[in-house]
Amino acid sequence: MHSDQVGQASTAGTLTGEGALLASLSSRRTGKMTDIVATIQAEQDRIIRSDMNRAVVVQGGPGTGKTAVALHRAAYLLYTHRRTLERSGVLVVGPSSAFLHYIDQVLPSLGETGVVSRTISDLIPGITASAIDTPQAAKLKGDRRMAQVIANAIASRIRVPGNLPTVTISGIQIPMLAVDIEQAQSDAKRTRQPHNKARETFIRSMLRSMQTRYAEQLDYTPDQAELNRAMSLLRMNEQVRKTLNLCWLPMTAPWLIDQLFAHPERLKSLAGWMTDDDLATLARPKGSPLTRSDIPLLDEAMDLLGPDPKTVAKQSAANARRAAEEQYAKDTLAATGLGQGIVSSQMLLDQMNGDDGELTAQRAAADREWTYGHIVVDEAQELTAMDWRMLIRRCPSRSFTIVGDVAQTSALAGTRRWDKTMNRLFGEGHWDLNELTINYRNPQEVSDLASRFAQNEGLYISTVNAVRALPDSVSRHVVDDMKALLTVTSNQAAQLANHFVSADGTGRIAIICPNDLIKPVREAVRHRLSSLMAPSEYQRLIDQPEWDEQISVCGTEMVKGLEFDAVIVIEPGRIEDDAPSRLVAASDLYVATTRPTQKLVIVRTKEDERSLNI
Repeated sequence: MHSDQVGQASTAGTLTGEGALLASLSSRRTGKMTDIVATIQAEQDRIIRSDMNRAVVVQGGPGTGKTAVALHRAAYLLYTHRRTLERSGVLVVGPSSAFLHYIDQVLPSLGETGVVSRTISDLIPGITASAIDTPQAAKLKGDRRMAQVIANAIASRIRVPGNLPTVTISGIQIPMLAVDIEQAQSDAKRTRQPHNKARETFIRSMLRSMQTRYAEQLDYTPDQAELNRAMSLLRMNEQVRKTLNLCWLPMTAPWLIDQLFAHPERLKSLAGWMTDDDLATLARPKGSPLTRSDIPLLDEAMDLLGPDPKTVAKQSAANARRAAEEQYAKDTLAATGLGQGIVSSQMLLDQMNGDDGELTAQRAAADREWTYGHIVVDEAQELTAMDWRMLIRRCPSRSFTIVGDVAQTSALAGTRRWDKTMNRLFGEGHWDLNELTINYRNPQEVSDLASRFAQNEGLYISTVNAVRALPDSVSRHVVDDMKALLTVTSNQAAQLANHFVSADGTGRIAIICPNDLIKPVREAVRHRLSSLMAPSEYQRLIDQPEWDEQISVCGTEMVKGLEFDAVIVIEPGRIEDDAPSRLVAASDLYVATTRPTQKLVIVRTKEDERSLNI
């Protein structure tokens, strides 16, 4: 993307490129976000060009182009600061894998491929969370005090056992003394190294003390060969090994987190602020699969523990290979006579390895400790304090583009006030808040309905103006019972599919409902479609991957950040009842009703209508 492309927006008037903009709004969705270079507006352009050295927060209601602005800003920064960002890379963090699939063509279309895209769940290489916490458990795990809980859990594994053995080496009895252990632990702590790295100092110090104790038992001065032999025997002694492990336990982060929640009584001793109900909420059997909320805790533990010995060995091997490759590059330059300052061995090595932005992204994605030059966070209102610690660790320069809408916050530990969260992360005066005010997605009728509902529910919503009106873009259907609800829903889905869904893959419909209705609604809709469509077309639709379905049936959590031609919202009152709080429920429904670009349909029973006004 060239910087002059970004400057297409005009400050004169409300909309730039109005014809192209309205054409793009009325076109069918494809399941992929496209670039907005031809239709960038003035308020968007100002944000795109913001200083890279500050955290830029973009608050905007649904459909205001937050995501597009964030991605175009990433492209602008990659172009403008090529030298810096080509080597450090850019990380894009999204709310779901479906969302990342949705946006994955925007940056390549702008000429930028060297970007890592991840969710919090898969941000640690080689580890993916497969389970889901309850909202209450996720809130507890997202509390910033969990950082100290992790630190306490690690510190509790450094201790002096009550019963210390005496070991026999070459017929000499050597006591393992508390004073020696305490001194060795102090030596290790003074290094300020991560736990597993500092343990190496502890082991060396303790073994030297035991070697000294061995020499003290002799009635002669041993030579160095004997001392070395004694040291080797101490290292191989099973009793010594077990005792040293008890004194300073080597750990991996997954093991530590597993132990933490499998033993509520231990957790209680580490987290004095937790109630018995909190402990019961977090308790789970040993060996349980990791959840999305475990990932920031795992990352915190990895940071404090440092790499385990196996990882260190792998990295050492990689470093050795790199050194050998660089030596080969030097030898090649010497043999060809090019090593006179015009071409360096590093330049040749980079050429051999393809050291461009794309390969930088590959290396960054594989390295948990990689620090990025810039991070883009979408749906940032959902992040917890522990999530933010994980991201700040990956961008110590604090160069961020942060986009979201506090009215759409679904996480109990998420953000409902930017100033409260951002001041703590970046410091007052070191971040900028920008607000987008034009709703490009929703017809005026849909936007008005959603805004009225949000205001009535007490949500803070940005002032937004929809750019177009579509008569009959909202319809409501109230039925007597569940059987009628399934019939009406499947008929509506069939009508919308006929109008919006094409065999060329364009057109998207979402049917959003309470989680317990997903299966029966999907079955009813598929049954209806199968009776109306040609078998080949029906088979094509049901064979589509979940992230690229033209007709999807899902809960509110799966549509965040996405948009569809048409949306059917089923039993909105039930959706509210399923949420952990009234405020979260209101946010979820606000999200659901603001996904369509053309048509919103609400289908509900009379009982549901009495429970909630929307």
